Amino acid sequence: MPIPDTTSAEGLEKYLNGRSKYSSKGEAWKGITASVLTLDMKSGGSSVPSINEPYLMWFVSGELEIKEREGNNPWLTSRVKRKTFFLTTSGSPYDCNWRSLSTEPLEYMLVVIELSLLQRAFEEVFGADAIHAKLQDVSGFTDAALSSLMERLYGELISQKASTLYVQGLAQAVAIHLARNYALLAKKSRKVSPSLPGYKLKRMTDWMTEHISEEFNLARLAALAGVSKFHFHRLFKSAAGVSPAQYHIHLRMDAARRLLRETTKSVVDVALEVGYTNPSHFAKLFHRETGLSPSNYRRER
Repeated sequence: MPIPDTTSAEGLEKYLNGRSKYSSKGEAWKGITASVLTLDMKSGGSSVPSINEPYLMWFVSGELEIKEREGNNPWLTSRVKRKTFFLTTSGSPYDCNWRSLSTEPLEYMLVVIELSLLQRAFEEVFGADAIHAKLQDVSGFTDAALSSLMERLYGELISQKASTLYVQGLAQAVAIHLARNYALLAKKSRKVSPSLPGYKLKRMTDWMTEHISEEFNLARLAALAGVSKFHFHRLFKSAAGVSPAQYHIHLRMDAARRLLRETTKSVVDVALEVGYTNPSHFAKLFHRETGLSPSNYRRER
């Protein structure tokens, strides 16, 4: 099966190594989702598409060696054991290989943080500078405070009935902890990385605006810019602060908000106009971006 460049938070799990053992369900898991996966083989590998949301992988048991790389970059190797984390932000697709280093069962928890919750955490931690805040990618690290939160989330996940208040409190604590400890303000960073020149960025964003209702196609954008997909993704994100796929979604959501405010078109018609043939998927994305359903947004605005 071809591996896409991007997928949804719900679709990520099928591209990861592991068999699902538990998955979050119900009202308690708003703002954060979690699942526990087990690795039944002693070694394996996969290509993993990017998603818009940042996610954590927290290892519950076992010990293994993991190699990761983006595109044709060198492999980065991490030794992983219980309570080790990976924090992956909404970046590029990547390749991953692993092999077990122990006889213990291999199990990890995948936790995805919704953008609306993370943005609220950024606003509380950084105030007016929140717009410049970005999480860092971190591989194979340990963090006692974060592990404590993960253990509690794990307990709620495997229980028969998760507490809404408790899970929501834990979700907010995780978001604040990540904002305080793993976020940087882009405008204050001294690191200079290659990016698209301003005129090229404007040309690309204008083109994306004109083709807002079309399916996102990284290869087509890269071809228009005259570079490889991987290089374009890097250059665009460095220039715009978000990935091309995120920018495309932001454009669609901005257009949807405008249509909901300024017209009497139905939610279904709004979804179709901005490029979503599945109204349910549109409503889910809209809620993830704004914290409100399309109907509630229209009523409140």
